[in-house]
Amino acid sequence: MQIERVSTNDLVVNPMPDGSRVIRNSKNETVFALNATAGAAWDACSSATTITGVAEEMRRSFDPNVTDELAEACILEFQEKKLVSISGSTQKHTRRAVLAGLGAVALPLVVSLTVGEQKAHALQAKSTDPSWGRSPRASVPKDRKKFD
Repeated sequence: MQIERVSTNDLVVNPMPDGSRVIRNSKNETVFALNATAGAAWDACSSATTITGVAEEMRRSFDPNVTDELAEACILEFQEKKLVSISGSTQKHTRRAVLAGLGAVALPLVVSLTVGEQKAHALQAKSTDPSWGRSPRASVPKDRKKFD
């Protein structure tokens, strides 16, 4: 099985200090939040590879307890979110097999929201200014000029 990232020209990846990643797809305006486990798998997919290759890279860079089953779970999450393409067949281990091999490693987590969904959630939570979408304005005291 061969694994490749898809349309990387449309993706902007922001690594976080804890190893997680935020990926924005500018083509369809979707934002993906990856936990540290999924972030390590994402990094391991930087070039065409296999499940075994992803697992080896994750063990080297993230946690020596990473199993092939965990790497496969990460890749399948990426495939579901259309972040990677897989050619060939996968073994598709059961969730029980993935959990049995975890130890101290967290399950991979990939969450995605479109920009519209993010705005809707922010509005519902009232965590946004009603002028969202308009250009920000500087707050200048009325007794001072904007420019001297």
